[in-house]
Amino acid sequence: MKLLIVEDEPKLNEGLARGLKNQGYAVDSAYDGEEGEKFATLNNYDLVILDIMMPKKNGLEVCRDLRRAGNNVPILMLTAKDALEDKVLGLNEGADDYLVKPFSFEELQARIRALLRRPPVVAHDTLTLDGLGLDTRTQKVTADKKNISLTLREYGVLEYLLRNKGAVITREDLLEHVWDRNFDSFSNVVDVHLKNLRKKLPKNYAKRIKTVWGKGYQLV
Repeated sequence: MKLLIVEDEPKLNEGLARGLKNQGYAVDSAYDGEEGEKFATLNNYDLVILDIMMPKKNGLEVCRDLRRAGNNVPILMLTAKDALEDKVLGLNEGADDYLVKPFSFEELQARIRALLRRPPVVAHDTLTLDGLGLDTRTQKVTADKKNISLTLREYGVLEYLLRNKGAVITREDLLEHVWDRNFDSFSNVVDVHLKNLRKKLPKNYAKRIKTVWGKGYQLV
Protein backbone atom coordinates (compact mmCIF):
# COMPACT_ATOMS: atom_id res chain seq x y z
CA MET A 1 0.00 0.00 0.00
CA LYS A 2 1.21 3.53 -0.82
CA LEU A 3 1.14 6.21 1.88
CA LEU A 4 1.79 9.96 1.99
CA ILE A 5 3.15 11.63 5.13
CA VAL A 6 2.52 15.39 5.36
CA GLU A 7 4.46 16.60 8.40
CA ASP A 8 6.69 19.70 8.72
CA GLU A 9 8.97 18.30 11.44
CA PRO A 10 11.79 16.66 9.43
CA LYS A 11 12.86 14.18 12.12
CA LEU A 12 9.33 12.95 12.75
CA ASN A 13 8.49 12.80 9.05
CA GLU A 14 11.66 10.89 8.17
CA GLY A 15 11.36 8.61 11.20
CA LEU A 16 7.78 7.66 10.35
CA ALA A 17 8.67 7.15 6.69
CA ARG A 18 11.60 4.91 7.57
CA GLY A 19 9.54 2.83 10.00
CA LEU A 20 6.65 2.39 7.58
CA LYS A 21 8.95 1.49 4.70
CA ASN A 22 10.45 -1.20 6.92
CA GLN A 23 6.92 -2.56 7.33
CA GLY A 24 6.53 -2.90 3.57
CA TYR A 25 4.67 0.29 2.70
CA ALA A 26 5.66 2.58 -0.17
CA VAL A 27 5.96 6.07 1.36
CA ASP A 28 6.21 9.62 0.00
CA SER A 29 6.87 12.64 2.22
CA ALA A 30 5.76 16.28 2.04
CA TYR A 31 6.84 19.00 4.48
CA ASP A 32 4.12 21.67 4.22
CA GLY A 33 0.43 21.80 3.47
CA GLU A 34 0.67 23.10 -0.08
CA GLU A 35 3.19 20.42 -1.07
CA GLY A 36 1.09 17.74 0.62
CA GLU A 37 -2.08 18.77 -1.17
CA LYS A 38 -0.23 18.80 -4.50
CA PHE A 39 1.14 15.29 -3.92
CA ALA A 40 -2.28 13.98 -2.83
CA THR A 41 -3.92 15.51 -5.89
CA LEU A 42 -1.41 14.22 -8.45
CA ASN A 43 -0.80 10.73 -7.02
CA ASN A 44 -3.01 7.78 -6.15
CA TYR A 45 -2.39 7.09 -2.45
CA ASP A 46 -4.06 4.48 -0.27
CA LEU A 47 -3.81 6.68 2.83
CA VAL A 48 -2.58 10.15 3.85
CA ILE A 49 -1.07 10.91 7.27
CA LEU A 50 -1.72 14.64 7.69
CA ASP A 51 -0.44 16.95 10.43
CA ILE A 52 -2.68 19.87 11.45
CA MET A 53 -0.14 22.57 12.34
CA MET A 54 1.96 23.21 9.21
CA PRO A 55 3.37 26.16 7.25
CA LYS A 56 1.77 27.56 4.08
CA LYS A 57 -1.47 25.63 4.59
CA ASN A 58 -2.66 23.81 7.68
CA GLY A 59 -3.90 20.24 7.66
CA LEU A 60 -7.55 21.18 8.22
CA GLU A 61 -7.52 23.33 5.08
CA VAL A 62 -5.77 20.60 3.08
CA CYS A 63 -8.28 17.98 4.22
CA ARG A 64 -11.24 20.25 3.44
CA ASP A 65 -9.97 21.14 -0.04
CA LEU A 66 -9.19 17.51 -0.93
CA ARG A 67 -12.70 16.47 0.05
CA ARG A 68 -14.28 19.35 -1.87
CA ALA A 69 -12.31 18.24 -4.94
CA GLY A 70 -13.79 14.74 -4.60
CA ASN A 71 -10.64 13.06 -3.28
CA ASN A 72 -11.79 10.29 -0.91
CA VAL A 73 -8.38 8.97 0.13
CA PRO A 74 -8.43 7.88 3.81
CA ILE A 75 -6.89 10.65 5.96
CA LEU A 76 -5.33 10.09 9.39
CA MET A 77 -4.95 13.48 11.08
CA LEU A 78 -2.06 14.17 13.47
CA THR A 79 -2.47 16.83 16.15
CA ALA A 80 -0.29 18.05 19.00
CA LYS A 81 -3.41 19.23 20.81
CA ASP A 82 -5.65 16.95 22.84
CA ALA A 83 -8.57 19.36 22.72
CA LEU A 84 -11.98 18.03 21.76
CA GLU A 85 -12.62 20.90 19.35
CA ASP A 86 -9.51 20.05 17.30
CA LYS A 87 -10.68 16.47 16.90
CA VAL A 88 -14.18 17.56 15.96
CA LEU A 89 -12.87 20.10 13.43
CA GLY A 90 -10.69 17.48 11.76
CA LEU A 91 -13.49 14.93 11.51
CA ASN A 92 -15.92 17.58 10.25
CA GLU A 93 -13.50 18.58 7.50
CA GLY A 94 -13.43 14.99 6.27
CA ALA A 95 -10.66 13.24 8.22
CA ASP A 96 -11.28 9.54 8.86
CA ASP A 97 -9.35 9.29 12.13
CA TYR A 98 -6.97 11.29 14.31
CA LEU A 99 -3.92 10.59 16.45
CA VAL A 100 -2.64 12.85 19.22
CA LYS A 101 1.11 13.49 19.53
CA PRO A 102 3.12 11.98 21.05
CA PHE A 103 1.99 8.53 19.93
CA SER A 104 3.56 5.10 19.68
CA PHE A 105 4.54 3.66 16.32
CA GLU A 106 2.53 0.55 17.16
CA GLU A 107 -0.64 2.63 17.58
CA LEU A 108 0.03 4.40 14.28
CA GLN A 109 0.36 1.03 12.55
CA ALA A 110 -2.91 -0.16 14.08
CA ARG A 111 -4.75 2.99 12.95
CA ILE A 112 -3.34 2.63 9.43
CA ARG A 113 -4.42 -1.01 9.20
CA ALA A 114 -7.90 -0.12 10.44
CA LEU A 115 -8.29 2.63 7.84
CA LEU A 116 -6.98 0.47 5.01
CA ARG A 117 -9.63 -2.12 5.86
CA ARG A 118 -12.43 0.36 5.17
CA PRO A 119 -12.35 1.49 1.52
CA PRO A 120 -13.95 0.63 -0.78
CA VAL A 121 -15.48 -2.28 1.11
CA VAL A 122 -14.78 -3.67 4.55
CA ALA A 123 -11.67 -5.84 4.39
CA HIS A 124 -10.12 -8.21 6.88
CA ASP A 125 -6.62 -8.44 8.36
CA THR A 126 -6.07 -11.72 6.51
CA LEU A 127 -6.38 -11.76 2.73
CA THR A 128 -6.97 -15.18 1.20
CA LEU A 129 -7.13 -17.07 -2.06
CA ASP A 130 -8.23 -20.62 -1.28
CA GLY A 131 -5.28 -22.01 0.76
CA LEU A 132 -3.09 -18.94 0.21
CA GLY A 133 -3.18 -16.45 3.07
CA LEU A 134 -1.56 -13.08 3.79
CA ASP A 135 -1.82 -11.62 7.30
CA THR A 136 -1.42 -7.82 7.13
CA ARG A 137 -0.75 -7.62 10.88
CA THR A 138 2.21 -10.00 10.98
CA GLN A 139 3.15 -9.82 7.27
CA LYS A 140 3.11 -13.60 7.28
CA VAL A 141 2.31 -15.39 4.04
CA THR A 142 1.26 -19.03 4.01
CA ALA A 143 0.33 -21.49 1.27
CA ASP A 144 -1.53 -24.59 2.42
CA LYS A 145 -0.36 -23.82 5.98
CA LYS A 146 3.32 -23.63 4.96
CA ASN A 147 5.21 -20.35 5.44
CA ILE A 148 6.37 -18.51 2.30
CA SER A 149 9.34 -16.14 2.66
CA LEU A 150 8.95 -12.99 0.54
CA THR A 151 10.84 -9.72 0.24
CA LEU A 152 8.97 -6.55 1.22
CA ARG A 153 8.30 -5.66 -2.44
CA GLU A 154 7.13 -9.17 -3.30
CA TYR A 155 4.84 -9.01 -0.26
CA GLY A 156 3.51 -5.63 -1.43
CA VAL A 157 2.79 -6.95 -4.92
CA LEU A 158 0.98 -10.01 -3.54
CA GLU A 159 -1.04 -7.90 -1.09
CA TYR A 160 -2.18 -5.56 -3.86
CA LEU A 161 -3.15 -8.46 -6.12
CA LEU A 162 -5.10 -10.11 -3.28
CA ARG A 163 -6.92 -6.86 -2.51
CA ASN A 164 -7.92 -6.62 -6.17
CA LYS A 165 -8.73 -10.24 -7.05
CA GLY A 166 -10.23 -10.61 -10.50
CA ALA A 167 -9.30 -7.11 -11.67
CA VAL A 168 -6.70 -6.47 -14.36
CA ILE A 169 -3.84 -4.66 -12.65
CA THR A 170 -1.49 -2.63 -14.83
CA ARG A 171 2.23 -2.21 -14.21
CA GLU A 172 1.48 1.45 -13.49
CA ASP A 173 -1.03 0.40 -10.78
CA LEU A 174 1.64 -1.69 -9.06
CA LEU A 175 4.27 1.04 -9.36
CA GLU A 176 1.85 3.57 -7.84
CA HIS A 177 0.87 1.39 -4.89
CA VAL A 178 4.00 -0.65 -4.10
CA TRP A 179 6.84 1.73 -5.02
CA ASP A 180 7.26 5.41 -4.14
CA ARG A 181 6.89 8.26 -6.64
CA ASN A 182 10.63 8.57 -7.28
CA PHE A 183 10.90 5.19 -8.95
CA ASP A 184 11.79 4.88 -12.64
CA SER A 185 8.53 3.85 -14.30
CA PHE A 186 10.35 2.73 -17.45
CA SER A 187 12.27 -0.08 -15.74
CA ASN A 188 11.20 -3.73 -15.72
CA VAL A 189 11.16 -3.94 -11.92
CA VAL A 190 7.48 -4.98 -11.78
CA ASP A 191 8.03 -7.88 -14.17
CA VAL A 192 11.10 -9.01 -12.21
CA HIS A 193 9.25 -9.03 -8.89
CA LEU A 194 6.25 -10.83 -10.40
CA LYS A 195 8.61 -13.47 -11.81
CA ASN A 196 10.29 -13.93 -8.42
CA LEU A 197 6.92 -14.05 -6.64
CA ARG A 198 5.69 -16.78 -8.96
CA LYS A 199 8.85 -18.81 -8.30
CA LYS A 200 8.32 -18.67 -4.54
CA LEU A 201 4.65 -19.61 -4.59
CA PRO A 202 3.52 -23.21 -5.10
CA LYS A 203 2.71 -23.83 -8.76
CA ASN A 204 -1.04 -24.10 -8.20
CA TYR A 205 -1.07 -20.52 -6.86
CA ALA A 206 1.64 -19.11 -9.12
CA LYS A 207 -0.32 -20.05 -12.24
CA ARG A 208 -3.29 -18.05 -10.95
CA ILE A 209 -1.32 -14.84 -11.46
CA LYS A 210 -2.16 -14.41 -15.13
CA THR A 211 -0.30 -12.15 -17.54
CA VAL A 212 -2.82 -10.14 -19.56
CA TRP A 213 -0.76 -9.24 -22.59
CA GLY A 214 -0.67 -5.53 -23.34
CA LYS A 215 -2.49 -4.71 -20.11
CA GLY A 216 -0.86 -6.15 -16.99
CA TYR A 217 -1.70 -8.92 -14.53
CA GLN A 218 -4.76 -10.58 -13.04
CA LEU A 219 -5.16 -12.79 -9.98
CA VAL A 220 -7.90 -15.33 -10.70
